[in-house]
Amino acid sequence: MNIAVITGASSGIGIDFAREVLAQRPEIDEIWVIARREEKLNELKDTLGDKIFPLALDITSPDAIKVYEEKLKEKDAKVLLLINNAGFGKLGDFDELSVEDNAGMVRLNCEALTVMSGVTLPFMPDGSEIINSCSIASFAPNARMAVYCSTKAYVMSLSRCMRSELKKRKINVLAMCPGPMDTEFLAVANITKGASRTFDTLPRVNPAVMAKKCLKASSKGRSVYTNRVFYKFYRLVSKILPHSIVMKLSAT
Repeated sequence: MNIAVITGASSGIGIDFAREVLAQRPEIDEIWVIARREEKLNELKDTLGDKIFPLALDITSPDAIKVYEEKLKEKDAKVLLLINNAGFGKLGDFDELSVEDNAGMVRLNCEALTVMSGVTLPFMPDGSEIINSCSIASFAPNARMAVYCSTKAYVMSLSRCMRSELKKRKINVLAMCPGPMDTEFLAVANITKGASRTFDTLPRVNPAVMAKKCLKASSKGRSVYTNRVFYKFYRLVSKILPHSIVMKLSAT
């Protein structure tokens, strides 16, 4: 059975990815949508149809990963597409955020993504694709989002290395780097109006457009995808200028 796997699929761009996989990838027999909120996943199945296979799992839990691996074996799955979309951030100085929040970002954004990739790869045939949810935050450090930026820098580095190593299997790995999107991410991150001058002024990225273009970029073998000219320019600037200057320019 040919499947796609999408983590963080209960809201935001995860839902848009499910819609786009249905539209763009007719060869996919099932789309496994993974998140903690079972009711949201069931709503997604009701909306999008029988190709949606809900899996209510907390992917930071080793027991949940074992359940996921057993499901892959049980269905004799061929994972043609893995979208590691689950993640979260928190706005605030490092010493003001709780130890639990800082550790939680590392656990979900880095550890869970790494584990999901490692467990899934044996079930991925040659020519498959992995899309890792990265961020413009990976381009340079940002004060008040120290841990989040650091986790996304890890995702960028891991994605590039995996892509290089997996070329022998013709498996492409793409780092998806959107700017701010008006999704649940902002509320969870405590990024409300007035909380950050930078976030208040940054242009928003449409998650539906991002999902659509990102899937197309992945199918073309791209390594990084950034939407909107503004953020493409920021990516270029962050390569040219010292990060100490970029941090001042992007002070939140």
